Amino acid sequence: MFSYCADPDTLEGLRWLSCYLTTGKHLSFYWAFGTVLLLLAVTAPVALLFGFGGAVAARSRVAPLAWFGKGYIALVRGVPDIAFFLFFVIALDQGIEWLRHQAKCPDWDQPIRQGNDFVVCAEAKMPLSTSAQWVHEVYGFWLAVFTFAIVFGAFAANVLFGAMRAVPRAQIETGEAYGMTRAQIFRRILVPQMWVYALPGLSNLWMVLIKASPLLFLLGVEDIVYWARELGSTKTPQFTDYPHGDWRMWYFLFLLVFYLGFTRVSEIALDRLMRRLTHGQATLGGGAGRAGMTEAGPP
Repeated sequence: MFSYCADPDTLEGLRWLSCYLTTGKHLSFYWAFGTVLLLLAVTAPVALLFGFGGAVAARSRVAPLAWFGKGYIALVRGVPDIAFFLFFVIALDQGIEWLRHQAKCPDWDQPIRQGNDFVVCAEAKMPLSTSAQWVHEVYGFWLAVFTFAIVFGAFAANVLFGAMRAVPRAQIETGEAYGMTRAQIFRRILVPQMWVYALPGLSNLWMVLIKASPLLFLLGVEDIVYWARELGSTKTPQFTDYPHGDWRMWYFLFLLVFYLGFTRVSEIALDRLMRRLTHGQATLGGGAGRAGMTEAGPP
């Protein structure tokens, strides 16, 4: 990046370090932080949407829908995340290619399953082998988003299901007494008030999602963990023009600081959101205090 970086063999000290930290590989490392933040920004609302749908289905009076919602929550929560990620991504990718194969290659006369190999026609590959590199990266990213959303959506569904049940029954009965329909009660009473009960659990889930973001590495996405491992280890000149010793400890220490700082900022933001949601609402402690003041009389 700098003019004096043309010949790495002549560099030393801070000049060497400045050139080393601005190589193309390091720029990819810096961009990977944006990939992680984008994953979190996209996955969180999608997972919340899946969770809301799962919670609504689980409390439905229609038996098949309730079975589906409760089954989704129990199945995904009962499988280790790493096993689900490794299985689901492969199954989803092969499922998409199988559907494309059936549509684009109806005359194919060879078996798709050939031992351990999954073979489809070239037109059914997803993405196509002729596609640009950014297409492969975007496809892998959205597979990762969908997988994360499915997993954390199940946990969010469990949290929201419990929050819906935590809303006092008396408020539901009040809505019924005023002649409100079930849809009106759900939209105007249940959903607005459940967030107070759900936010502590959703806050913990957000923290777990942040800590799970390094699993992108298992999904084939070149995230910050991938680049920290590659850049920190001893590499041949074919990978970098600035060979060095085993620096993985320093790269992973940098990731440690990044994650600690990010979780701390998240804690502050979630705490402010919780105070805003509970503003003006009575708590158990507040109710007990007011009851004591009433019995004692005014000062």
